[in-house]
Amino acid sequence: MKNLEIVKHPLIDHKISMIRKKETGNKEFRELVHELASIICYEATRETPTQAQAIQTPVEDSTGYFIAQKFAVVPILRAGVGMVDGIVKFFPAAKIGHIGLYRDPSTLNPVKYYVKLPSDINEREVFLVDPMVATGGSAIEAINILKENGAQKIKVLCLVSCPEGVEKIGKLHPDVKIYTAAHDEKGLNSKGYIVPGLGDAGDRIFGTQ
Repeated sequence: MKNLEIVKHPLIDHKISMIRKKETGNKEFRELVHELASIICYEATRETPTQAQAIQTPVEDSTGYFIAQKFAVVPILRAGVGMVDGIVKFFPAAKIGHIGLYRDPSTLNPVKYYVKLPSDINEREVFLVDPMVATGGSAIEAINILKENGAQKIKVLCLVSCPEGVEKIGKLHPDVKIYTAAHDEKGLNSKGYIVPGLGDAGDRIFGTQ
């Protein structure tokens, strides 16, 4: 799957294992989501362009290299909200949009209920964030919405993915790369949950399970 980047690091192995445990409480779960989002963002920005600029240190003149890319972070409501702070702490000037989707329990298809995006999203690299890429339906619908509104550079950042969702996104949006902390090859169960996964990320973030 050329569109998938599995971010490998001992810290990720440790934290993703903690987040999978059913005993992990809401407070710790939220903290882990925040931390994992930061690590994934670090990898997703590895090839971000920089611009050279003359600077002066306390010792002598030098050259500094500054990020030459504007960003937007767009969570898929509601679970994606838990990843936002872990990303924008690196890019305080990033603009934040929101896409509200819920999954119809009978069809498992996404239903749109809210969209609010930066007006200059066409000038920004967009991080579309959602803890889970399961069926891929929500991510695909969100990518469609972003592109319809002018977004040209999109990356999906998630915590756990599975083959079904990744393959669907790759087929319909081959230009969109997915960055994940874990890829569960077992795929989906009959209810559309990733196996072994981590359960319902939104419920575990907000304590509504």
